[in-house]
Amino acid sequence: MIETLIPLSFGDFPDDVQLCVLSFLRPADLAAFACTCKRFDALYRHDQRLWFSLCHRRWGSKTLINKWGGGKISYKHLYRVLHEYDTLIGFWRRCGDAAASAPPLVFFEWGPFYITGSRVSPSKNRGYGVIKKPYLWMSIAPSGEMINYLDPDGKAELTAEDLMAESGVVESELIQVNVNFIGDCHVVVEENLGVSTNGSATDPSSPDLRGEECDNVYGSPPDRLMTEIYQCLANRTSPGGNGSSRRQRRREKEKQKQGRMRKWDPEHFVKIVNCSPKPSRPLQGLWKGICDDMSLDFYLVSYDDVGGIACRKVGDSYRPLTYHAPIFWTSSLTFFESPLSPEEDDIYHCRSHLRPAAEADESHDHISASDNGVVSHMLYINSSYDLVIPDLVGTTVNPRRVEGRIWQYRNGTFGFGFLRDNYIIDLKHIAVNGHLLDTVEPSNG
Repeated sequence: MIETLIPLSFGDFPDDVQLCVLSFLRPADLAAFACTCKRFDALYRHDQRLWFSLCHRRWGSKTLINKWGGGKISYKHLYRVLHEYDTLIGFWRRCGDAAASAPPLVFFEWGPFYITGSRVSPSKNRGYGVIKKPYLWMSIAPSGEMINYLDPDGKAELTAEDLMAESGVVESELIQVNVNFIGDCHVVVEENLGVSTNGSATDPSSPDLRGEECDNVYGSPPDRLMTEIYQCLANRTSPGGNGSSRRQRRREKEKQKQGRMRKWDPEHFVKIVNCSPKPSRPLQGLWKGICDDMSLDFYLVSYDDVGGIACRKVGDSYRPLTYHAPIFWTSSLTFFESPLSPEEDDIYHCRSHLRPAAEADESHDHISASDNGVVSHMLYINSSYDLVIPDLVGTTVNPRRVEGRIWQYRNGTFGFGFLRDNYIIDLKHIAVNGHLLDTVEPSNG
């Protein structure tokens, strides 16, 4: 008996199977798929089940999808917001001149139905503890309005009811702000004076994101694409279009600024895009270590495009990061594998490791202690002295003043030291899998 295979179209599959398959697509691909028939176009535009599936597949393990906006906003709108918020997750550092109250380092992470940004600084308790203080809360009100609250002192306690309330939070405690994206790696935190940064009145139904770039998350079906492009260009270039209205909005914005004193000056932050090591860049990232004065500090190790590597401090300092000379640098990433030569072995073992008390060290280690301190690779480095006087690179009379080593351990961490010193600074992870390690209460700092 010959079996006859009956071909099935995608529309013949059950709805739950269709939704499961479509949830793997990007919004731009969904937009193209929606052009195939009217049913799929309606599914793309209005079906809440589809957009919930997309949101849940991408962020369901990180946040409670059905709790955002009290469960009263569309999941299509939520996808657009979470797509923007996703770029925030991780470490950001302040750039430019700033007041003393501005945090130099901010860590963004997912909450149940909001994003939190926390000030992160080294503790003063002679251990590896990291102080985590409130800085920014970002969420969506049931009306669909973006609600962003900044805590200037890092002391306010914001409840779930506060974030969900249509009326907002007590103004004397927190400052309502806009978080404006400039590309993917630069944001501006600016007080919300009732007018958005582009001069137009704030629209409570639309998120305070990148404006025209938001629609690019979804893509546009081909039959509407040319119309949208034409309308966009017409609005921008038409001499009699909205030029007068833009000027009017600017005048209204200036009047509002004059009538209300700003509580918070705009702050710019850039993302530390490579804050975690990778197999090809094992030293890359943001680390913490005990300095020679036994205080804790943060170290940013970055690779350049020509094969070099540099390490700078970043932490409590209120000077821009660019003003700090590298602690160490190297133009060659040639690692020497263990076992090391007797001479190199002696250089390593004759130096003491700068670490806090044993009990603090043991509570910090999240990797098997048998791997701690076991050297797997070694790398030659130089101190910043050679950078101060570039003409003396490689010709320094006393090379021990600038020459140093990096010792990479089996557990993925590493330590570094210079021949002029008798100690090694061991660096450890600040965060793992999106979570800060060893956080302590601010009062303990």
